[in-house]
Order: sequence, then C-alpha cells, then structure tokens
Amino acid sequence: MDSARLIEYAGAAIFALAVLHTFSTKKFLHLAHTSQNHAGLWHLLGEVEVVFGFWAFILVGFIAVAATPKAAIGYLEAQNFTEPLFVFAILTIAGTRPILHSVQALVSWIGRVLPLQQSVSSYFLCLSLVPLLGSFITEPAAMTLAALMLRDRFYTQDISPRLKYATLGVLFVNISIGGVLTPFAAPPVLMVADKWGWNIAFMSSVFGWKAACAVIVNALAITLAFRRDLANVPDVSGAAQGERMPLTVIAVHYLFLAATVVFAHYPVVFMGLFLFFLGFTDAYKRYQDKLMLREGLLVAFFLAGLVVLGGKQQWWLQPILAGMDSTVLFFGSMGLTAITDNAALTYLGSLVEGMSDAAKYALVAGAVAGGGLTVIANAPNPAGFAILKDYFEGEGISPLGLLLAALLPTAVAASCFLLL
Repeated sequence: MDSARLIEYAGAAIFALAVLHTFSTKKFLHLAHTSQNHAGLWHLLGEVEVVFGFWAFILVGFIAVAATPKAAIGYLEAQNFTEPLFVFAILTIAGTRPILHSVQALVSWIGRVLPLQQSVSSYFLCLSLVPLLGSFITEPAAMTLAALMLRDRFYTQDISPRLKYATLGVLFVNISIGGVLTPFAAPPVLMVADKWGWNIAFMSSVFGWKAACAVIVNALAITLAFRRDLANVPDVSGAAQGERMPLTVIAVHYLFLAATVVFAHYPVVFMGLFLFFLGFTDAYKRYQDKLMLREGLLVAFFLAGLVVLGGKQQWWLQPILAGMDSTVLFFGSMGLTAITDNAALTYLGSLVEGMSDAAKYALVAGAVAGGGLTVIANAPNPAGFAILKDYFEGEGISPLGLLLAALLPTAVAASCFLLL
C-alpha cells in the first residue's frame, strides 16, 4: 500500500475517532473530577472545542511519519482556514456589549408589542427573530447573540434540564436554517453559491421562505410547550443596564460587524479590521464587558481542526454523494451532516460534475436541515456550545441529549424543505 492511500485510510479512521470523542467528552470530564494526577489532561480532552484540534494534530503527525514532515506542512498550507478566522472575528465582535445591548433593545421593543408575557415573548424572539437575522449578520453572529441572550435571560435562572436541552436543539436547528435567505450568511450555502450562481433572489424565493416558516413553527411550538415554565422566569428586562450606551459607539460596532461580513472571503482584510476593532474597544473600554477572545479562539481551533481532518475525507464522501438520487441525497445529506460539518459536505458535493438542479437543492437543503443534530454539524454550533455549556449539569452538554432535542425541529425543517 502506498503512503497516499495509507494516509487516506488513516485520515478516515482518525476522523471517526474524533467523532466518537465528541460523544465521550462527559466521560473525560468525569475523569478530570476523580483523577489525582492527570486532572488537567482529562479536562482538556473533555472540552469539545479541543477535540478536533487534538485529532488534527494526530493526523498531521501521522502524515509526517508516513510520508515526510515537509508533506505534513504542505498539507496544512494547502487548507483554507478562512472560515475559522472569520468565525473567531465575528463571534468576538457580535458578543460585545454595544451589539448585544442594541439587539436586546430591539427584542424588548417587539416583545412589548406581542400579546404575551415579556419573558415568553423574549424567548420566542430569541429563537425566531435572531436566527432569521442571521441571514444578514451571518449565522455565527446570530448564534452568538441568541446564545448570550438566552444565557443571560433564561439559562442563569432556575429552569429545568428538559427546557435547557429543548431550547438548545431548537436554537441550533433554527440558526442552521435561518441563514439561507441570503447566499453569504450560512456556511454550507456560502461554499456553493458562487459556483452555482445562487444570488439573494434565488435564495429567498427557493430556500428562504421555507426556512422562515420552519423557524417560526419551531420557535412557536417550543414556546407554547414550555409557556408555563417561561412565565415563571423573573422579568429582568428592566434590570440596570449600566452606563447609557452612546449611539456613536453602537454605530461603530455595527460598522466593524458589517465590514467583517463584506470582507468575509479576505482574511487579510477582516483580521486587520479586527485588530483595529480591538484598539477601539480598548479606547472605549467603559462601554465594554470582557471580550469573548477565549471562547472565540476555542471555536476557531475546533473549526480549524475540522478543516484539517475534513481534507482527508473527500475520497469516501464524494462517491457516496455522487451515487444518490435527489430524495435519497436529501436524507443522506441530512444524516452525513450529523458526523461532518455541513459546509464541508456541500463543498464536496459541489465538486461532483453534472449535478441536476434538484440534486443541488436536495444537497444544500438536507445539509442545513441537519445542521442542529450535533455540535459539529454546523460551523456556528461550537460558538453556542461554548457560551451555554457551563449551565448544564456537570458543566457539559450531552451529545445524545442534543441529538434527541434536535430531532423534532429537524423534522419540521425537513418537512418544510420537502413539502412546501
């Protein structure tokens, strides 16, 4: 067996181990609490954001041994790390107090118009309006904002684990499908939009309205199902917000956010803007909370690891996708998304020549519909995971619990994409 074939097989095996690792993180955290000598190591391996970076390191080391160190470095240099860098920048910017303050004000204003108790209406809007805003401010930004608002308003309160998991499942699914009204906000759409000529008019008319229906149905269903629990959550909308936020500071933050979105394909530009943004926040630190740099770096490390591991999965994924008809492709794409990033999946599908329009629709619709099933299914998921994980029992989110919680909203999304 030549070294190239050996590396392909090893890459698939290491990727499978990484996926299994993500479902075993709670066991590592348990070891961290019971171990006398290696608690730090077990805690590190229990961090979901570290898993794919860790196994990517194993893969690169294997390439260096099976081939040459130069080949391993060449493989890394051949990968595109734009998405991890972009998610890091957009997560940090979107998680600042001025951005969060303005979105919370919008949600509170709309919530007062709705004929619902304030806590109930805020919950509904966090799971409906904010995910749909992801089509314009990008899905990672929407995930960050929604997760922070849910954390501060609900997860810090005494709500049941059942409500926490149900909320997480709907959040992940709605963020995944809520960004398809435009061709630039959802990572799996971004990967194929230019090649297939999908513009805003196409996305909104073919995907967007169906996704919006699913988002509203999912948010309304969970709100009605847990209405009594939500009504008992204390109303903190009128709590002290600290010093009044100047409109100019908010405007500058949105300019940085918009510029980062516009130059999302050019890391040399948006990372330069991001460094400028850090300087601005330091100059006006009185209007800032602690920046989410650690969370952003962990999420970027997770996604970068997924890029490195995903680069060695094309040999088995692409033939599978090429051999399916449109209906089977939809469900196959939705299932495969659970074990691999949906953006990587659609990218591999775009390499298949001669795909029909129906197959293209099935591939992308299935990928976004399944984007909430696991933490690795959609690029923004690790951001929400990092923000909310400390509020679950044992400081960890059960992958099985997330999967079960996401099944029903995923079924709603799939039904809308297939039947409407």
